Amino acid sequence: MIDWREPSQLDRSPALRAEQDLDAAWRAGRVVEVDESGNISAGPEGVRFLDDPGQRQLDDIFVGTFRGEPWFARPVLRMDGESLAWRDIEPGQADPTATAVALSRWHLQSPPCERCGEATRPDLAGARRTCVGCGHWAFPRTDPCVIVAIRDPDDRLLLARQPSWAPKRFSIIAGFIEAGESAEQACHREVYEEVGVELTHLTYVSSQPWPMPRSLMLGFEARSGSASLRPDGLEIAEARFLSRTELARVVGEGSLVLPPPASIARSLIERWRVLPEVDVNL
Repeated sequence: MIDWREPSQLDRSPALRAEQDLDAAWRAGRVVEVDESGNISAGPEGVRFLDDPGQRQLDDIFVGTFRGEPWFARPVLRMDGESLAWRDIEPGQADPTATAVALSRWHLQSPPCERCGEATRPDLAGARRTCVGCGHWAFPRTDPCVIVAIRDPDDRLLLARQPSWAPKRFSIIAGFIEAGESAEQACHREVYEEVGVELTHLTYVSSQPWPMPRSLMLGFEARSGSASLRPDGLEIAEARFLSRTELARVVGEGSLVLPPPASIARSLIERWRVLPEVDVNL
């Protein structure tokens, strides 16, 4: 598990983004490739760095300094060698790899200028893009989302499955924050829309970047006054409350698959699993 509440091990080193400092950092640094699907060049031991990246290119991104070494990302449309999804990379490298994926995918999309529609080019070592027409600066966009671990009156956890997921894959309820809405309001709305549950005792827990897509997940815990569920059939195909014993059984027999260990969804589930069973109405 990754504890995103701790200070980041990645030093974004804004002072190194000047051209003369970047050249020195490039010579001493390590370069990882990232493709348009958010996969990272990998080998048997995790992240695979380029043996000979050559000269620094305009599209190369300065990620920051990690454990004393400058990291760069090189966006590519397709990966020639072995690769891994960001969420499958060793947790100790989550800080630089999440940043590398988020920035690389944004640059690969080469968004036009939001003011005049002209093309943009990478600038400030990948920290922004600058319009070639009007000079307007653009920065990577992050979409805020909420995700909620919900317990019923019997202290069971709500797990649900989207129609597009594999039949055995379940997670907790999540959704995007809409315009003019607080994170807490989004929790109440999303949960009621998707499964017909009204929340009480809503509490913020922690957050996590999720670069595929460009999201910031805000994690909450809440209670439900009822065990009645009404899946909407659009966002949610199936939903159920499970006790700790029931969850251990279905996971053990392979009839239910939990979210990956790197996800905040899994972190919130595991947080509930290790708690002693309580009467949530108290």
